[in-house]
Amino acid sequence: MQLMSRCTLMLMLVFSVLADRSLSAAEKPKQNKPLNFVFILVDDLGYMDVGCNNSQTFYETPHINQLAKTGMRFTNGYAANPVCSPTRYSIMTGKYPTRVDATNFFSGKRAGKFLPAPLNDKMPLSETTIAEALKEHGYSTFFAGKWHLGPTQEFWPENQGFDINRGGWHRGGPYGGGKYFSPYGNPRLTDGPKGEHLPDRLASETARFIDAHRDEPFFAYLAFYSVHTPLMGPGPLVTKYKVKAKQLGLTGKEEFADEEQVFPVDEKRRVRILQNHAVYAAMVESMDKAVGKVLQQLEESGVAENTVVMLTADNGGLSTSEGSPTSNLPLRGGKGWLYEGGIREVFLIRWPGGTEPGSVCNEPVISTDFYPTILDLAGLPLKPQQHLDGVSLKPLLQREEPLKRDALYWHYPHYSNQGGIPGGAIRVGDWKLIERFEDGQLHLYHLKEDLGEKQDLAAKYPERVATMRKQLHKWYQETDAKFLQVKPGGPEPWRPGT
Repeated sequence: MQLMSRCTLMLMLVFSVLADRSLSAAEKPKQNKPLNFVFILVDDLGYMDVGCNNSQTFYETPHINQLAKTGMRFTNGYAANPVCSPTRYSIMTGKYPTRVDATNFFSGKRAGKFLPAPLNDKMPLSETTIAEALKEHGYSTFFAGKWHLGPTQEFWPENQGFDINRGGWHRGGPYGGGKYFSPYGNPRLTDGPKGEHLPDRLASETARFIDAHRDEPFFAYLAFYSVHTPLMGPGPLVTKYKVKAKQLGLTGKEEFADEEQVFPVDEKRRVRILQNHAVYAAMVESMDKAVGKVLQQLEESGVAENTVVMLTADNGGLSTSEGSPTSNLPLRGGKGWLYEGGIREVFLIRWPGGTEPGSVCNEPVISTDFYPTILDLAGLPLKPQQHLDGVSLKPLLQREEPLKRDALYWHYPHYSNQGGIPGGAIRVGDWKLIERFEDGQLHLYHLKEDLGEKQDLAAKYPERVATMRKQLHKWYQETDAKFLQVKPGGPEPWRPGT
């Protein structure tokens, strides 16, 4: 009896201690370590260039494919513009570039039948960039690669919220020195050993930053110059893909087809319809290997499970100009065009513990959404007056509910280097309307049934056209959109409402 009494007292004591500990844990929630963010932007990468989107691609992208397998892949992810600088602005600010007239690649003022719209060629310093927003909450910030968001150094990364800048300045491509190989001729990137390859160097710089900041929250933004022109790759890889093209029977086949002619050119413009370009393939694989180096560093530094990784491109693949190295089929057009080939992008997000590995989302999303998504995932206050046009994708990442957004918009009042149409576009559900700015002509496509935008349904659905056009014109007004301008002594261009 005395033994039982002692045992009972001991059990009661143990339960009491455990209860106290349980209560203490409930009263003091576990403090989770802040999430880190790695944002990877690939220049000119086509939606159909990567294996996770296209199992038949000629190019090899195992590391990007693995990222898709461990995160969420968006099949309807878009850039805010069909060329680079405006999309980069949209990522940094969460705004449509139309709001500040940053509607073409910076310095792009090519004329056609009319003069282009006025162009603001710098990201205003008054913007609170995503880097600045994270720095407010103790994040260390890092930028590597292509910036192209301002002509002079006061507009470069170190003055827009980044603690470290490796390679970001005004140029839109690696045009100095050995271009993609050291010496680089870049004032923000010291030269490496002669022949060092640029994508590998940028990945190494990013990896060093990650490892050095493993014990504090960080934001690393890796913006590859790849796979932008000039078209050049490591010799052994180029040889590899020449052999591969022959083995697959891709040499000697028809590589090009006719494309519409938007303005006079010396030579009829054509579009690539076959992926078999060995140099471009070498560039894609080199970039993918560099992505793999960064992902591996996250593992080695012990921060992979606490780091959100995002990967996208700034515009569609280059298919109609400057060597036309890739095919975007079945998507129509490419870089510089408002067709799907110019704006639909690789769009991947891996949020460990938040996204189901290998999940796929078909809801339309756009590059303005990255800014509020990062803040939301980090548990930080949103900045709705800054990221006016972006919405957090957290509900989609958690498969909770669809976004409360009625449309996506594009505005490109310029003559692209790639031959694209000056125009605007709106997507509502599966419907997409394109409006040409030279004459106001309208085209309607149903993307679910006609991804290649071959069947213009404008004449068949005039009421839908009118409704979508009205909505698009309202957006023009809200964003103070600018349009084509008259040439001296020339005809007046079309304007909304005419």
